[in-house]
Amino acid sequence: MTGAETTTAVLSTSDDPMSIANLFLHASIPVQAIMVLLLLISVISWAMIFQRSSVLNSAARESKKFEDRFWSGIDLSKLSTDLSQRQKPVSGLESLFQAGYREFMRLRQQSGVSPEAVMDGTHRAMRVAHSREVEKLERNLAFLATVGSVTPYIGLFGTVWGIMNSFIALGSVKQATLAMVAPGIAEALIATAMGLFAAIPAVIAYNRFTNRLQRIETQYENFLEEFSGVLHRKAHS
Repeated sequence: MTGAETTTAVLSTSDDPMSIANLFLHASIPVQAIMVLLLLISVISWAMIFQRSSVLNSAARESKKFEDRFWSGIDLSKLSTDLSQRQKPVSGLESLFQAGYREFMRLRQQSGVSPEAVMDGTHRAMRVAHSREVEKLERNLAFLATVGSVTPYIGLFGTVWGIMNSFIALGSVKQATLAMVAPGIAEALIATAMGLFAAIPAVIAYNRFTNRLQRIETQYENFLEEFSGVLHRKAHS
């Protein structure tokens, strides 16, 4: 194909009244605003998906690494010291361990505190740390759930608005043809398609992340109970 033919093909494509670009440019301002809003929501949603995926992958990987080290037989005081001296902040199971071990040692060093009181305080400290870590992992999941449930209706609103304008324009002419109403209906359906394009990945990601979060939370719960058992034996020794 020559350069002139290529230029002609590009111009003919851009002049196509049914192309997505032309449908957007000739859409009414409310429909254009809805399309831009849906595109913006979709971009933000994908950014959240990649960010949450990275966070959950890191949480699962770090939890496995810490559990392997914890059950390797390392001295608990040495493990706590290593975590305290590390520049990287603790997270996940490390946070549960540090909260529980520090509270355990603090209460145990106080005179007149029974082993039961020591374990109660230790368990409460680990529960607080557990809640904070789960809250970190749940961050932005509500946004994905909202995108999945709301964007189809935003797109539907754009569709209804576009079709309504098409029929209003159709009523102002004496002889109606399909060519007159087709662009308006097409632009309206694009709004629905964009709403679904934003919603479907968000719903899939939300369900997947929720399942992964439940597995990580179960891992945290199991470690909390196992570590409590270790400290309980230490408190009564």
